Amino acid sequence: MIHTYKVTGMTCNGCKASVEKALSDLPDVDHVEVNLENQSATLKMTKHIEVKELQKALPDKYTLSEKETKNVFGSENSVNEKSELKQLIPLFLILGYISVASILLHRTTWNIESMMLDFMGLFYIVFSFFKLLDLKGFPESFRMYDPLAKALPAYGWVYPFIETVLGLFFLLRFQIDIALIVTLIILGITTYGVTKTLLDKKSIQCACLGTALKLPMTKATFIENAIMIVMAIVMLIRTYTA
Repeated sequence: MIHTYKVTGMTCNGCKASVEKALSDLPDVDHVEVNLENQSATLKMTKHIEVKELQKALPDKYTLSEKETKNVFGSENSVNEKSELKQLIPLFLILGYISVASILLHRTTWNIESMMLDFMGLFYIVFSFFKLLDLKGFPESFRMYDPLAKALPAYGWVYPFIETVLGLFFLLRFQIDIALIVTLIILGITTYGVTKTLLDKKSIQCACLGTALKLPMTKATFIENAIMIVMAIVMLIRTYTA
């Protein structure tokens, strides 16, 4: 069962993330998709939830009213206008460009270790750039699945800058050991949150590329973090066994 509601009071991506989280946390809600431009929220539910219950779950600044109701039986992809794969195209393109750039930088020497460091550096710089495009909205989206950002809101605000610093460390070959250890810690925490979200089958927006690009939380997010974690582990092993 899919219900579409009008939601007023949303002014930015931070508001959008806040509404999505509040509604996603409700029992019997399988999927939430909020459209900031149309001021609407589409919910897929296992059973009908009264408007007053939905309104009660939202912060006072938002007002929810019934707009349209549809009964739909089918796959979860019917909620989205675009398929999950199409929504992830920006992520695949960015990872592809970073991979090609890292390979081209070492096309003559073919140094695997240096190529991995450049990949990690470019990964952090590019991903932090997209997060900084909407620094106000990013923390709200990030705290929906990152345990540390949820417990310590300030962490969500500084996280894009942490990524920028780590990216520079890798690219400049400065304090590589520290950068690798920090990478394991912060991505380990995020990956735990992503894994829990996937296991709980919650449909929320991934903040890996900030809120400027709308990406669903999928297995691709887990794989993306896992690649960086594996690279960090390999580089630490090589460093301490050399």
